[in-house]
Amino acid sequence: MSNLLVKKIERLAEDKRQLRFMEVCGTHTVSIFRAGIRQILPSNVELVSGPGCPVCVTNDEYVDKAIAYAQMDDVIIATFGDMLKVPGTKTNLAEISAVGADVRIIYSPLDCIKIAAENPNKRVIFLAVGFETTAPTTAATILTAKSQGVHNLFFLSAMKLVPPALKMLLNDSAVRVDGFLLPGHVAVVIGVNAFKFLKLPSVVAGFEAEEILMALINLLTQIDEDRAEVDNEYKSVVKVEGNVTAKKILSTVFEEVTTEWRGIGEIPLSGLKIRDEFADFDIEKILPVEVEKVQRKTACRCGEVLRGIVTPKDCPLFKKVCNPLHAVGPCMVSVEGICAAWHRFS
Repeated sequence: MSNLLVKKIERLAEDKRQLRFMEVCGTHTVSIFRAGIRQILPSNVELVSGPGCPVCVTNDEYVDKAIAYAQMDDVIIATFGDMLKVPGTKTNLAEISAVGADVRIIYSPLDCIKIAAENPNKRVIFLAVGFETTAPTTAATILTAKSQGVHNLFFLSAMKLVPPALKMLLNDSAVRVDGFLLPGHVAVVIGVNAFKFLKLPSVVAGFEAEEILMALINLLTQIDEDRAEVDNEYKSVVKVEGNVTAKKILSTVFEEVTTEWRGIGEIPLSGLKIRDEFADFDIEKILPVEVEKVQRKTACRCGEVLRGIVTPKDCPLFKKVCNPLHAVGPCMVSVEGICAAWHRFS
C-alpha cells in the first residue's frame, strides 16, 4: 500500500468535519478489510458499507419459493454456493438438500444447459440472484437455451439493479453519507453515466488497495473543492457508456419491475423480470407456487447495516448467536456479506 497515497489522504482530511463514505459493493468491503484500509484512515474519515451484496438483499419470500420448488420430485435446483444458507422463513436450501432435495452448485448460469440436457425428465431451475454484473450472463443463457430448443430449463429471477437502490438511500433521512465508492464490476456493464443522478461526490473504484485509496483521494478532493461529481478511477475497464452489447442482451430478455429488498423494503423499478417473449423460461409463469408471507421476528439489524446506518458491531446478535456457521441474517451468509466480512476481519 502506497504511503504517499495514505499521506495525501491525511493532508486532505486535515481540519475537515467527520466524513462518511459508503462503499456500495460487497467486494469493496472485503478488499478494504483485507488491505487494512479502515485502520489507516484518519479518525474523521469513516467507511460504511451499503446494499452491495445481492444474496443479502434477497427476501424471505424468494427463498421460500426456491425451497418449495426444490422439494418437488422432478426438480433440480441450480444455484451459486452462497445462496445455500440464506435463511427463509423456516429453513434454507442447505438443510433441505441434506434430506434429499437435488440442489446443485454451479459457477455459471450456462452450466444449467448441460444439466438440463443430462436430465431431460427433470425441471432444472436456476436461482437467478445477482446485480447487473451477472444478469447479462443469465440473459445470454436464456437466449442460448431458446436457440437450442431447451425445454426443461427455467429461471426464478431475483435480479436487482444498483442505481435505484442508491436513489432510495439518497432519499432516506436516516442515511448520512458524504460520498460513494461506486461498484466497479457493475459499472463495467452499465457505465459511469448510469450514476450521473447522484448529487454527492461519487467515484467508480477498482478493487486493489491503491485503487481504493485513489478513489478516496478523489472523494476528499471533491469535498475540498466543493464539487459533487461522478468520477471514474477505474478507467482501464469502465467506460462512460458501459458495455453496450451486455446492456442490449439484458434489455432483450429482462424488463424493470418494482421489487422488494430484504431489510429495506420495496424499491421502484429495481428488479428484473423475464419478458413475456421468454415466458417459457419463467418458472413462476409455468409452475407458480404460493408461499405464506410471514414476518420473521428477530433482533437482526441487517436492514440497517445494508443502509449504512449501523455497523455489524451494533447488532446484538453479531458474533454471538449469529456467525458464519449459524447465520441469523443474510448479511452473514455470503462471502461478500457485510457481517461475514466484519466477522472474519474485525
